Amino acid sequence: MSYRKLGRTSEHRRALFRNQLKSLISHERIITTLPKAKELRPIAERVVTLGRQAESVHARRLAARWLTDRDLVHRLFTEIGPRFVSRPGGYTRIVKLGPRRGDGAELAILEFVDFKLGEGKTKAGGEAKKERKKKAPAAARAEATGPGK
Repeated sequence: MSYRKLGRTSEHRRALFRNQLKSLISHERIITTLPKAKELRPIAERVVTLGRQAESVHARRLAARWLTDRDLVHRLFTEIGPRFVSRPGGYTRIVKLGPRRGDGAELAILEFVDFKLGEGKTKAGGEAKKERKKKAPAAARAEATGPGK
């Protein structure tokens, strides 16, 4: 066959790519191994091409076969697809990162070509979580060392 098996059964491979595609649509950037990125890229390109057809119900249903989450399908057709309307293809890029420390597997970033690190929705959400985590232990310590203790 002309595709990579990745040491998995067909069902396992499909589940892997479905989960990675969902992560790519929600975060707009994922870090994975190079062979997985190379196999996911054509699937992602096809789904984004479907996302460009905003008014087509058939395209939404075809995209829902891969994404399986209504919110992600909505995001694909309202945010991601319209960004690439004027682009004839090539919506993603693969950036090689080098070998992974544990097993030496070649890592890569698969991201959309218009991805800007500071603009991602998940970046702001992550910072808010960090701030909450920092504040929470301080409040707990204040209660523990209160006037009654």
